Amino acid sequence: MKNIVIASDHGAVSLKKEIISFLKTKGCTVNDMGVHNEDSVDYPNIAIVACREFNKGGYDFGILLCGTGIGMSIAANKIRGIRCAQVFDLFTSRMAKEHNDANFIALGGRVKYNVPVTEILDTFMMTTFANERHTRRVSQIMDLDKIR
Repeated sequence: MKNIVIASDHGAVSLKKEIISFLKTKGCTVNDMGVHNEDSVDYPNIAIVACREFNKGGYDFGILLCGTGIGMSIAANKIRGIRCAQVFDLFTSRMAKEHNDANFIALGGRVKYNVPVTEILDTFMMTTFANERHTRRVSQIMDLDKIR
């Protein structure tokens, strides 16, 4: 069973509900960090809450949602220890985990995906990190947290 943290801004509340329902059918435990309505909020604040929760430990990965997925992914990647990949399809979802060992993915509530978001998530969850040469690269990415 996977333990997942999820959060959205006002631009992806309905997508978040769809994702949570899907994850529960897969037997996942989901910690919904908000928001729960479409009142405007600032997505960086939502990203901080979800990423801090993830960094406490005990989660397999996190999902961040906003209108496009862009803002949430940028905000999340400013937080030490987070590797958030904005994914668009089955290929980017698989590569995010296989090559970059992403611990968060970002999706957009206003984006028209060519495949169902549930398939994108399923692909991410079923993919494992390839290790090999990618371990060195992920380590180099994480070393960037030390640059100020």
